Amino acid sequence: MGSVSSDVRPYDALLLVSFGGPEGPDDVIPFLENVTAGRGIPRERLAEVGEHYGLFGGRSPINDLNRKLIEQIQADLAGHGVDLPVYWGNRNWAPYLRDTVLQMEADGIRRVACFVTSAYRSYSSCRQYRENLFAASTGTQVRLDRLRQYYNHPGFVGPFVEATKAALADAPEGTRVVFVTHSIPDTMNDASGGPGVRAYLSEHQLVADLVAQGSGADQYSLVYCSRSGSPRTPWLEPDVNDHLQDLAAEGVSSVVVVPIGFVSDHMEVVYDLDTEAKATAERLGMRFVRVDTPQAHADFIALVRDLVLERAAVERGERPERAAVGPVPAESNCCPIDCCLSPDTGLPTVP
Repeated sequence: MGSVSSDVRPYDALLLVSFGGPEGPDDVIPFLENVTAGRGIPRERLAEVGEHYGLFGGRSPINDLNRKLIEQIQADLAGHGVDLPVYWGNRNWAPYLRDTVLQMEADGIRRVACFVTSAYRSYSSCRQYRENLFAASTGTQVRLDRLRQYYNHPGFVGPFVEATKAALADAPEGTRVVFVTHSIPDTMNDASGGPGVRAYLSEHQLVADLVAQGSGADQYSLVYCSRSGSPRTPWLEPDVNDHLQDLAAEGVSSVVVVPIGFVSDHMEVVYDLDTEAKATAERLGMRFVRVDTPQAHADFIALVRDLVLERAAVERGERPERAAVGPVPAESNCCPIDCCLSPDTGLPTVP
């Protein structure tokens, strides 16, 4: 997988870019206000969602997971002779991207490779981060280069194959595999990858097919979780809870749930799947097993290094191997200008 080179020129640093999350009860509502800024969502609805965090002490797991990820990335880079400091910045909570970029500038950093903890293309999972990176670096001497999308990289797909295969080995006959990702509005899916491309759906379907083939799953489906917003706005369906009810009506009594839309066990996994969907399955008398997300897997850690070295080689004018599995080649380093546009924003982005 990838190159054996340790040459990271022209990069001075690696920036881990993530969503962010509250770290205590007093953070929950301010965090949700950051997430939903400009959408006109009433505070009562935010308080309702905030109750989900209350089940976990008012703390999202995502920041702790990112701290651990940074430790693992640093160890992996050092173990392979890659000399590159690792910084961290979030979209919605401390450490905020802008603050991190200013710190990098003060540290003398000028060229940065940015790894986003989101594997697929859509406005919220890709373009919005590119907007965030542009805004965070405006007025500074720091150039931010976002690393490519990696949904079909072996370091992302492989850990899901391994975990699903292990879960099926212990599962009774007739077990269904249910692949789950975050739902988005139909209009956002339509714009993902460019007008009419619908990259978000097609990329998830590709990964579901690859994991099913690799794990030996012959009966599987792709469903969604974490829908929000107006019920009058069409979002990708079916919801995982509705799908479990449909499967139970068909006589299915065992499911293996695979969260292919997520790199780590953050709130959408520990609440929407491990809490809410699991409770639905228990009510239906259904055996429920949720497989691990890839973040702690050594191949996923190596993926980060691989993408940095790949992009560094490209920036030096070389033509490195670009790892990908399945029929779709590796994504380009820079998105087309009309990729994942949102009708609500015309903000500038990094490429």
